[in-house]
Amino acid sequence: MKKQYLLFLSVFLLSACEQSSNQGNQTDNKEIKIDYDKYTLDNGLDIILHQDKSDPIVAVAILFHVGSNREKVGRTGFAHFFEHMLFQASENVGKGNFFKVIEELGGDFNGGTWNDGTIYYEVVPKNALEKILWMESDRMGFMINTVTEAVFENEKQVVKNEKRQRVDNQPYGHTRYVIDKALYPENHPYNWQVIGSLEDLEKSTIADVKEFYEKWYGPNNATMVIAGDFETAEAKAMIEKYFGEIPRKGEIENLSPQPTSVKETIKLMHEDNFAQLPELNMIWPTVEDGNPDAYALDYLGELLSDGKRAPLYKEVVENQKLAPSTSSYNSTREIAGTFQVRVRANKDTDLNQVQNAIFQAMENFEKNGIDDRDMERIKYALETDFYGGLSSLLVKSWQLAQYNEFRGSPDELQKEIKKILAVSKEDVMRVYQKYIKGKPYVMTSFVPKGQADLAVKGSSIAEVVEETIKEGAENAPMEEKEEDYAKTPSKIDRSIIPPLGDPPSVTSPTIWEKTLSNSLSVLGIPNNELPLVEFSLRIKGGLLMDDPTKIGVANLITDVMQEGTKNKSPEELEDAIGQLGATLNMRTTDEYIAISGSCLSKNYEAVMALVQEMILEPRWDESEFSRIKQKTLAGITQAEANPNSVGRNVFMKLLYGKDHILSNRTLGTQASLATISMDDLKTYYNKNFSPNLASYQVAGAVTKKQVLNALKGLEEGWENKEIALPRLAPPKTIDKPVVYFVDIPDSKQSIIRIGAPSVAGNSDEYFATTVVNQRLGDGSSGRLFQQLREEKGYTYGAYSFFPRRINPSYFGASSSVRSNVTTESVQLFKEILERYQADYNAEDLEKTKSKMLRSNALAYETLGDKLGILHNISTYGLPLDYMKKEDQVVRDMDLAKAKEVIGKFIDPSKMIYIVIGDAKTQYTKLKNAGLGDPILIDKDAEPVKTDILN
Repeated sequence: MKKQYLLFLSVFLLSACEQSSNQGNQTDNKEIKIDYDKYTLDNGLDIILHQDKSDPIVAVAILFHVGSNREKVGRTGFAHFFEHMLFQASENVGKGNFFKVIEELGGDFNGGTWNDGTIYYEVVPKNALEKILWMESDRMGFMINTVTEAVFENEKQVVKNEKRQRVDNQPYGHTRYVIDKALYPENHPYNWQVIGSLEDLEKSTIADVKEFYEKWYGPNNATMVIAGDFETAEAKAMIEKYFGEIPRKGEIENLSPQPTSVKETIKLMHEDNFAQLPELNMIWPTVEDGNPDAYALDYLGELLSDGKRAPLYKEVVENQKLAPSTSSYNSTREIAGTFQVRVRANKDTDLNQVQNAIFQAMENFEKNGIDDRDMERIKYALETDFYGGLSSLLVKSWQLAQYNEFRGSPDELQKEIKKILAVSKEDVMRVYQKYIKGKPYVMTSFVPKGQADLAVKGSSIAEVVEETIKEGAENAPMEEKEEDYAKTPSKIDRSIIPPLGDPPSVTSPTIWEKTLSNSLSVLGIPNNELPLVEFSLRIKGGLLMDDPTKIGVANLITDVMQEGTKNKSPEELEDAIGQLGATLNMRTTDEYIAISGSCLSKNYEAVMALVQEMILEPRWDESEFSRIKQKTLAGITQAEANPNSVGRNVFMKLLYGKDHILSNRTLGTQASLATISMDDLKTYYNKNFSPNLASYQVAGAVTKKQVLNALKGLEEGWENKEIALPRLAPPKTIDKPVVYFVDIPDSKQSIIRIGAPSVAGNSDEYFATTVVNQRLGDGSSGRLFQQLREEKGYTYGAYSFFPRRINPSYFGASSSVRSNVTTESVQLFKEILERYQADYNAEDLEKTKSKMLRSNALAYETLGDKLGILHNISTYGLPLDYMKKEDQVVRDMDLAKAKEVIGKFIDPSKMIYIVIGDAKTQYTKLKNAGLGDPILIDKDAEPVKTDILN
């Protein structure tokens, strides 16, 4: 189910308990709801306060009821662009300080724009609430005078880079653009994309920005939610102080529904430069959010494609074997909606066959009707979704704000579950007949370049605006000078920065541990705030244990083991999980295999019984193995054309050496998968699945006794084989900087990856590396982000990192930059890295300490946060109090030690540089980067002759 402006499935309640009472729910007779205090300031700003003192933090979310649907034709992308501008400067906070201050507070923050709204949010320690309200009020009411020509023009480049990164340089990136242009008339608010047109952005002016601000960014067009640990009277006083004087702006009417229609089917096709697999989309116009039919359409999407009995899955995947999976879903937005079927087919598959298979599946759906088990499965999942939505203050803040703005009141949350659970099979068939069966639609065929013959017959070529990257196309970044401007009058002295309150007391969660008789280690954190449990079982190995001649076995095994057990068919296992409202999944990483899940606490033991079956009694279903293998081959094919996937693959091969097991992708290769049989999976399982390599982590409303009881079967039935992890060689030693180039023809961006060997995640030196990396590239206040994005406008983001791994790891830095500044970006990376040790100063260290120590207040909020702590302890062999020890590393760090660590682990004279981009225009120029002649390599890091560029 997709709700594009309600970002998360509703926080619903009351009747959730009524529904579950018929199922023997332990929460019987309890009324579950979110308590809040709502009022409106004289200027029209809606305030919602929700107290939750579980953790010493607060979340602040401000939602403006303006998205791309309020823009003018010819001035598209303004809502999204303005979101960017609000992070730049305001009169009293100053330039760039939103990034810097919140990170130094140890907080999280961001913003987001969609078709119907724009939201800004922060989560910080509770003693920073007044400072956040000062900052947010400053950009709501005291920002527009700071917009200068330089700030305006430079931010245009950032937005352009975002579009290149998220749309132009992505496979199938233009799909939504093609669909919306065909589905909606030119003057319909959903005809254009949220990010807008680069042409519109380029011709926009400061006058346009000011007009947009004056019309849409008034307090009477917004809702602010504060959730967390605060005192209501104090919060109200602060809100009045900082927001009360901001003047309301013109009255704004809500948009009325504007459903669209398609008079006759429209078929469009596009040859995609980055797609390696043909993809078919079929889209029908439906209804806006809140329309009574939307709920049944949500069910229809689930029923058609989700599950082993789903007709699209049965026909397209099982019967005709045209694709590894299918999807269908209803998307509702404020004024219109769509129903979409998407199939990314197997390589070289004719999409005419896929279209026919979809129609056959729909005929089967009409003929066979709806299985009661599937209706129940969907409904049972809603209760778990509900509680999951309550686990985060930020999510609750978003939901309260959005229901207030788009449904008129947060009270609508409490009505949502009744509407969802009231859907019947008859409702689903009715909306299918009303909106889908026999109705015209928009169809898109996106096919690999040069394979237009795979598109549905009769398709017209879609108009796609693809940017041509030219040297000198963009102006050099404008120097952003301090400029005089008249400050907006205020009743208070807004130049005074509010002090922080008393530091909050942070209590680490209590961790219990137990090693079972078969050597399975168990860690748990009790948490009874919600009747939810999250858990995981990790088995060290993963890719590490793969036979080098059969890379991909470990990855296949986790997919196959989810498809049934000895006593349950794949369909029966799916039903069993669904009837419990649980989620279970398995995955393979470089260093471990994991099975993870979540469920209501009342169902915990039943869910763990299914986990036990999956681990101890795999089904080894041959038909599922064949399907999964085909799906994996499709994934490998697509990854080979994805610049980011190519970048990671080449980076690992160059860093570790092509004969090192960690130089491989967990998926394997086309060649390795061709050699893998079911017997290989069984051999891996029998050899490497052992409890002495495994650890179990659990957090939530379950006792230690209940956990150990639920694990009895695994303890008694899982034999300890005393398997040892292989000892691996460290990454290759790098003696001098070398730059490599991988050609992706016509790439709109160049991906830059830089790296060097580092230490394992349990090393005494590991955490010190993360400390010194903070000011280099751990966030938006880092030098990389500030210089490559904020100062130069080369990229949407630039970061550096030290991944925590079982084996010796690495330092990495990366960015996606526009193609015509590839060499300049590599040079700037090199300069920043070369200066970092010398430039690192006492202020850097002090701000790092402030950020890292204050962020502890946010470290334990959700069950996922708690589970992450247990993962680190189990996976990397850390002590139970490792977080306290790491805090001490931060406190003890002095400037001399910090510079020593930088010199040892961030040494640009011993790094590899990799560029993935358009060699025809960028390869030769890279010789000027100061790193010697670039070495041209292919997607497997093998040398390539440079004459192929001629």
